[in-house]
Amino acid sequence: MAFPHLRQDFAASVVVFLVALPLCVGVAVASGVPAELGLVTGIVGGLVTGSMRGSSLQVSGPAAGLTVLVFEAVREYGLPVLGVVVLATGLLQLLMGALKLGRWFRAISVSVVEGMLAGIGLVLIAGQLYSMAGLKAPASGLDKITGLPGALADAVRSTEALASLGLGAGTVVVLVLWPRLPRRVRAVPAALGAVALATLAVSVFGLPVARVEVHGLLESVQPPPLDTFGELGHVGVLGTILAFTLIASAESLFSAAAVDRLHDGPRTRYDQELMAQGAGNTVCGILGALPMTAVIVRSSANVRAGARTKASRVLHGVWLLLFAALLPAALGVIPLPALAGVLVHAGWRLIPLREIASLWREHRGEALVLVVTAVSIVAVSMFEGVLIGMALAVGKTAWEASQVRLDVIDKGAGPVQVYLSGNATFLRLPKILDSLEALPQDRPVELDLSGLHHLDHACRTALETWSERHSAAGVEPVKITPGR
Repeated sequence: MAFPHLRQDFAASVVVFLVALPLCVGVAVASGVPAELGLVTGIVGGLVTGSMRGSSLQVSGPAAGLTVLVFEAVREYGLPVLGVVVLATGLLQLLMGALKLGRWFRAISVSVVEGMLAGIGLVLIAGQLYSMAGLKAPASGLDKITGLPGALADAVRSTEALASLGLGAGTVVVLVLWPRLPRRVRAVPAALGAVALATLAVSVFGLPVARVEVHGLLESVQPPPLDTFGELGHVGVLGTILAFTLIASAESLFSAAAVDRLHDGPRTRYDQELMAQGAGNTVCGILGALPMTAVIVRSSANVRAGARTKASRVLHGVWLLLFAALLPAALGVIPLPALAGVLVHAGWRLIPLREIASLWREHRGEALVLVVTAVSIVAVSMFEGVLIGMALAVGKTAWEASQVRLDVIDKGAGPVQVYLSGNATFLRLPKILDSLEALPQDRPVELDLSGLHHLDHACRTALETWSERHSAAGVEPVKITPGR
C-alpha cells in the first residue's frame, strides 16, 4: 500500500488547516501586509517545506515570533524589499544546511532564545492592544508599552474604540477558557472557534469594528522588482537579513527538538530541516510573501491529531490553497480586533514565565540573560537585543569557564610555594595578581603552573611581568614550573 497511514494523515491535515488558517491571516495583518500573503506563506510551508526531508511531523508557516521584525522591515524599507530580505534569508539557510551548520544552532543559549521570544511577545502584545482598540500603534517597542495608558484613555472616550476593544478582549477570554470546555467543543481549534464567535457577534450585534481587507490572492503576490535588489547594499537591510536568518533558523530547530519529544517516529535531521526551511523561504521571497518558520502550535496539533507522515503537512497546504483560491471573500468578514486578540494570546504564550521562575531558583545567571535579552529587544530593537543577549551569554559562559584556584604554602622558611590550577584567563587576572602581589617581597617564590588546563596570553604575560618584578627585589629569581 503506497500510503498506509493516509486516513490518519488526512484527518490530521484538516485539524492543522483549521489551526493554521486564523494564525496565517492574523500574523499577516499584524505584520502590516495583505492577509493573503500569510496564506501564501502557509501554502508554501505545506507544499514546499512539507514535502522535503528533515522533520517529518513539523509544520511550517508564518509565525508570531517574526511579526515584530517583519512589521519593522516593511515600515522601514517597504513591502517590495521584504521579498528580497526573505529570499536572501532562504538562500542563507540553504547554504548553512549544505555546509552542515544546522546542528550548531542547537548550541545557541536556550536563555537567549527564550529571552528573544519573551521580548517579541511583549512587543507583540503591546502592539496588538492598540489594534484591539482600533488605534495606530507607535513605532518602537518602548513607545508601544509606555503609550498604553494614554491609548486606553482615548479608547474609553470613543464608542467605536470601546466596541473594538471589548470584542478583542472577549476573543482573548474565549481562548483562555477554551481548554476547559467540553471535549466535543474542543475538537474545534481554539483560535478558529474564537474568531468564528467574534465574527458571529459582529454580525448579530452590528458592531462598528474594522474587518480584514481583501485584495485577492493573485493581486497580493508581487515578486520583488529587480531594482529592489540594490537595497542589499544597505547595512540596515543586511542586518535585517541576519536577524531573520538567526531567528527563523533557531526557532525552527528548537521547535524540531520539541516536536521530537512528542512522538516516537523518525528523529529530525537538522541540516536537512534547515535546507527545507531555506527552500520554503526562498520561494516565499520570490513570491513577495512573509518569512516562514516551523511553528510549535501547528506542529503539536499535527502530532496530537494522529499524523504519522509528512503527508499531513503537505495536505494542510493543499487545503490552504483551495481556501485562498475558492473562498478569498470569506476573509472580508473577519473582524480585525478578533485577530488582534488571537495574537495577544499568542504573544502571552511566547513569554516563558515558568522557565523564568525556575531559572531564578536554580541558575540566576541564565535568568539574567533571558531578562536582559527581552528588555533589550523592547528598549532597542530585535537585532540589537538578540546580539546583546548572545554577548551576555558568551560573557557569562567565559566567566564561569575561567575558574582558577590559587593555593599558597608558606612554611615560614624557605621559598613560598604557589600552586595555580584550573583555567587562568584575563577574566580572573585581577584576582591572581592581587594574591601574588600580596606575597612577601623578601622571600623566594616557586610558582607551579602544572595544574592549569588553560593559560591565555594575557595571563602568561602578566605572570612573567610579575616574576621579573619580584626577582628584581634582590631575592632569588622566581622558579616557575610550566603547565602541561
